[in-house]
Amino acid sequence: MATYKELLQQQQALTLQIEEARQREIADAVAQVRGLVSEYGLTAQDVFPSGRSKSSATRAGGKVTPKYRDPATGQTWTGRGKAPKWIDGQDRTKFLIA
Repeated sequence: MATYKELLQQQQALTLQIEEARQREIADAVAQVRGLVSEYGLTAQDVFPSGRSKSSATRAGGKVTPKYRDPATGQTWTGRGKAPKWIDGQDRTKFLIA
């Protein structure tokens, strides 16, 4: 039976072998993918589509204008998500931005 130190040495050697094999296989995979991309003239969008349709892409990322303002601090809220403490539980009509 091997000693603890011998087993640790074996573990280190295996870790190095594993990493070398991983790097070789990654290099092979990247070369194969590059070959396919070149052969078929693929783009990044072809391989990794964003999943959004064109109509949602135009709407996404736009800021929503605030609907409510705290007269004491000037803080605003769009009316979406959890209500801030300054408006929570109160009549929201008095905080509406005209």
